Amino acid sequence: MKLTMQLKRRSYDIILKAGCLANLHQFTNVQDRKVFVLTDSGVPARYAQTIADQCPAATVYTIPQGEGSKCLKVYGQILQAMLDFGMDRKDLLVAVGGGVVGDLGGFCAASYMRGIDFVNCPTTTLSQVDSSIGGKTGLDLGETKNIVGAFWQPKVVLVDFDTLATLPRRHIVNGLAEALKTGLIGDPQLFALFEENDPEKNLEQIVYRSLKFKKKIVEQDERESGLRACLNFGHTIGHGIEAVRGVRGRRTTGLYHGECVALGMLPMIEDPALLKRVRAIYRTLGLPTRTGANKARVLEFMQHDKKTRGDHITVIKCPGLGCWRADNLPTAELPQLLGLE
Repeated sequence: MKLTMQLKRRSYDIILKAGCLANLHQFTNVQDRKVFVLTDSGVPARYAQTIADQCPAATVYTIPQGEGSKCLKVYGQILQAMLDFGMDRKDLLVAVGGGVVGDLGGFCAASYMRGIDFVNCPTTTLSQVDSSIGGKTGLDLGETKNIVGAFWQPKVVLVDFDTLATLPRRHIVNGLAEALKTGLIGDPQLFALFEENDPEKNLEQIVYRSLKFKKKIVEQDERESGLRACLNFGHTIGHGIEAVRGVRGRRTTGLYHGECVALGMLPMIEDPALLKRVRAIYRTLGLPTRTGANKARVLEFMQHDKKTRGDHITVIKCPGLGCWRADNLPTAELPQLLGLE
């Protein structure tokens, strides 16, 4: 399967095929330039090596696994390694891993020598259904997620379904939560895959439909000036929950990003019947339905969300299956939204 992202300034292909990591050389030039392959310690080393083996001049750079690597310190270390490798403006960075590697690698590519080519190779369900396309790159500052970054589109995205075979089930489900988000706000047929079938037996179709929807949104609003905000459904509360209970930094236990987004979606679903159906899907998948987090602390982090403007914040609500609405709420109403009042 192939999707082509059409943007104002350029277009690029999204290749969805088992084994496509071995075909990088078919989709971008790796012969006449240096290739910096960025990965992390949680990704099987053979994936990055598959990329490096196709390139006459390549190096593999491995960062520690986890959200804690999306920081200024690691960002600086990567840039220094790129400089030490002798890279110039014609060279290429290839990110091989999940969302952390993709976000960080994309930002390094965007900022090194004011921008070099970038290829994204997502290896987790979460990154394949969501963060692999769209051009958002970034770092965290302290507990505030993705507050530093740039829009930098890849040259090509290689979605290799074979990489999902090494993921633990919880990581598979973590990504399915983001796909369910897409079904709720814009694709009832995708939502049906969660209700009528075993989602884990339909991973390729779920990834394809998720990317197809996101592609449509990003093509209309690349820089998130309007329509693209719908993709934040579940994220405003979810990021607050993640700051308090997420697996990040030195915290090795807690909730993953998709699990936090899943919890963040529940208060935003306005149709009681649909909310009941979603809770049933959560139980089938093993997603949490209660945060177990201190809501006052969640609220505190929500107030620092990048979607906050003064004393107002934009939240995305789901009034019914396949539709969404952006509400600009006074931050004073957030406690009620979280059930604090």
